[in-house]
Amino acid sequence: MSFTAERLFDLLPAIYRIRDAERGGPMQALLSVVADQIAVLEEDLQQLDDDQFIETCAEWVVPYIGDLIGYRGLHGVVSKVVSARAEVAHTIGYRRRKGTAAMLEQLARDVTGWHGRVVEFFELLATTQHMNHIRPTKFYAPDLRQWEPLERLNTAFESTAHTVDVRSIVDGDGKYNIPNIGIFLWRLTAYPLTDSPACSLNGIVTDRRFLFSPLGNNTQLFSGVETEDEVEHLAEPINIPEPISRRVLDAHLSEYYGREKSFSIHNDGHEVPINQVCVCNLSDVAGGDWAHQPPQDQVAVDPVLGRIHFGDSVALQDPRVTFHYGFAADLGGGEYERQSSFDTDLAKVAKVIKVPQVAPPVATIAEALSLLGLQNGIIEIADSGRHELPLSIRLAPNQRLELRAANGCRPLLDVTGDFSISGDADSELMLNGLVIPAHGLQVPNADNALRQLRLSHCTLVPGRSLTLAGEPQQPDAVSLTVALPSVQVELDHCIVGSLRVTHSAQVRINDSIIDATSDTALAYADDSGTKPGAPLQIENSTVIGRAHTTALELASNTLFVSRSVASGTLKEPLFSEKKQSGCVRFSFLPDDARVPRRFRCQPDLAIGQALEAAVKINPNLAPAKQKLLAVAIRASLKPSFTDLRYGQAGYAQLRTSAPLAIRTGSDDESEMGAFHELHQPQRETNLRVRLEEFLRLGLEAGVFYAT
Repeated sequence: MSFTAERLFDLLPAIYRIRDAERGGPMQALLSVVADQIAVLEEDLQQLDDDQFIETCAEWVVPYIGDLIGYRGLHGVVSKVVSARAEVAHTIGYRRRKGTAAMLEQLARDVTGWHGRVVEFFELLATTQHMNHIRPTKFYAPDLRQWEPLERLNTAFESTAHTVDVRSIVDGDGKYNIPNIGIFLWRLTAYPLTDSPACSLNGIVTDRRFLFSPLGNNTQLFSGVETEDEVEHLAEPINIPEPISRRVLDAHLSEYYGREKSFSIHNDGHEVPINQVCVCNLSDVAGGDWAHQPPQDQVAVDPVLGRIHFGDSVALQDPRVTFHYGFAADLGGGEYERQSSFDTDLAKVAKVIKVPQVAPPVATIAEALSLLGLQNGIIEIADSGRHELPLSIRLAPNQRLELRAANGCRPLLDVTGDFSISGDADSELMLNGLVIPAHGLQVPNADNALRQLRLSHCTLVPGRSLTLAGEPQQPDAVSLTVALPSVQVELDHCIVGSLRVTHSAQVRINDSIIDATSDTALAYADDSGTKPGAPLQIENSTVIGRAHTTALELASNTLFVSRSVASGTLKEPLFSEKKQSGCVRFSFLPDDARVPRRFRCQPDLAIGQALEAAVKINPNLAPAKQKLLAVAIRASLKPSFTDLRYGQAGYAQLRTSAPLAIRTGSDDESEMGAFHELHQPQRETNLRVRLEEFLRLGLEAGVFYAT
């Protein structure tokens, strides 16, 4: 029963209520205070009842319920283990299904946040056949007439039989043995791109050849992850973010093609029917042609190269594509959740104009800028298409403008020349979620008083544009040039090419990739490219190329991938003019780097530890041998990447074979570099902790990374 102030007052005798009304209601006011306290008590009693159940208890109660069932906490680096509520709720169910493949697969997904598949390797052992237990698929020799088992060989989905491997699976050496369980994990994610205009090959529409990638490069299509319907179901290829091969797509086209599936093609606003789609090898042949041509009324697709060929009788009208591409993290723009990066303070008071917009009609960014005028505002691009960017933006005094992609969109902005940004006193420009190829950004000095330029979740394509093979067309081109003194430049979760910033500005970079397209190219310098650039603060980032700054105020958890050059005014791989101020911590530094004081940086830390251990063994260790030891460690302790070409699925991703000192070398024992916030070592630790708890006696498990 709920006791409100009115209900309590109605319980009083009528004479008291009459007298209270005559005196101005002091009794009613007192009962109102009492009712408030009763409400607090009722709420507390209700919560005490809720606190008995993990689904409804307060957050502070979760660890206590966990203690009752012996729950062990994990690193809170993925959504399902940030709060232990879900794991505590699942623990009893996990224990009841302890050691089963479906349970281990669900466990791996929950504690790592990656898609996974569990393989019981005893099922892949070749065995001597027995008439009472015939296993016709477990012959010692595979059937060479079956293409799919051969294509799946040595993957998480193989079915080919193997002889016994007695090496330890825990170390990743052996697989095929009776007690062995394999946990396959996919570190890459399939990111969608929706209703993107198909990119015409060489810009010639009559060629009838198109590319999925809006940047005009070959791109591998990935399967859009299809949610599994049942807990007991083991993941299939369609349930994980896997590159799609030609053979697989040809055999299972209906599973991958469609609006809500892995990819689809639209022509004249209508989806191309599946019976009109065929799978071809559209690789290059001599003369600039493609290997095959589709029938006249068909549309050929090559998922490996991301190419489309329309038959001669197919009427072309605004072809568009929806597809999935592979990448490791929410970085550089994409149709992922980034609402938290929007300027919430500006949104409360500013005008929001969407592009395109029906009423009032706004078709282009230039029209939106004209409509906004001198006001503070937000221009939001509400699709993942191509939009024309004006050659310049000029902000009024104190004006704040955010030009952004809507949440869940990834537009590409075309500009015919370098995009110039200027403004009057105390003006600010924010770019969010945009992809800008072909040209760079310029912040000129003349007639400019811009206070701040902030780029968040943006891509300024390294090398400006890409060739068909994915190589940078202008490897020496600069993505951002800032000649204006005193301006503050911020980059957050961005992918950009080389930066040129005048020495009197300020630059702050977080969780980004600065890619000069080569480890000897100049990634950071002043606007002339011949002197050190602005003071720099950089955290959780990867810099590919040489960097030269007047002051390295802070470098933390950062990979500097560079080498010195033999000629030029700036030869060093990493150079800071001021060495007395600033700090470099938990970062990888190239040989001959000249920076401020270092704290637990690599390879210095590893060299120091190795020399200390060697001197303990041999106090008279010769200086020459100490030097040889240092040289050997420097040679072995270098970051290695899946790929260093922008546009590839494994771009800037550290290999699993990279040195452990780099993969766990940050201040929180995560990896150094732009993917620091993924906390990949902690995810693997979470999984190994849980495997110790939920593997059955006698079983051994190994973790294998499929991507």
